[in-house]
Amino acid sequence: MTIAEILHRAAGRLQAAGIENARFEARLLLAHVLGCTPSDLLRDGAKAMDPTALEPLLQRRAAREPLAYIVGYQPFWSLDFLVSPATLIPRADSETLIEAALALPPPARVLDLGTGTGCLLLSILHERPGGFGIGIDLNPDAAALARQNARALGLADRAAFLCGHWAAALTGRFDLVLSNPPYIETGVIAGLMPEVGGYEPPMALDGGPDGLDAYRAILRALPALLTPAGAAVLELGAGQVESVRMLGFAAGFVATVRNDLNGIGRAITLRMA
Repeated sequence: MTIAEILHRAAGRLQAAGIENARFEARLLLAHVLGCTPSDLLRDGAKAMDPTALEPLLQRRAAREPLAYIVGYQPFWSLDFLVSPATLIPRADSETLIEAALALPPPARVLDLGTGTGCLLLSILHERPGGFGIGIDLNPDAAALARQNARALGLADRAAFLCGHWAAALTGRFDLVLSNPPYIETGVIAGLMPEVGGYEPPMALDGGPDGLDAYRAILRALPALLTPAGAAVLELGAGQVESVRMLGFAAGFVATVRNDLNGIGRAITLRMA
């Protein structure tokens, strides 16, 4: 079979499985198998190849396993991050937090709560070469993966990753605190798209009955974590702006909100009033 024929059949299988952008994803999977770029496939469409190596990847994607878990990485903020089922997959919406953080004075010390892949912390350190950061995750496999990402990005000497429950083991203060906490209501998780509800780690999704449990825990810790001029930038779920703003106000913070590209309030910046 030619590459073009293989792509056509692969895209048809993915489309039948309910995958949006099926042809694009088929190209990504085949490029991963061949160790080339998707544009190379367009150039080499008439070449013959054995489709055997693509088959197990197609089966996984047709079962709705996320593409990023299959290929092992996900781009975020122009950087490539290793991913695994121990971590959430970085999403473009979360880049709104980086934009909000870069609007603040450059931090010397950064804390990332629930670091996952380390994408938030490492993206900030990439942009702010004078900073040092600590990432905390409850899952030791996630913390280990974040260390791998720090090494791969040349940031290992400026980042440390620890296993712990939010900020329970920390005593220092930070100029910037970042977090993409679990914020999905417990009762909603079962109805999420299969790639999310069926594969991404439940502890990184489940925000409790109203989706706000993690915000309450973080806000209790923030006064002891921030320097006097410091700020926290937290990710929000759709429709959570006012709820988290009010929680912040009750804890003594003033808030500003930045929308993502879809116009959804996605990043809330909190400073002591």
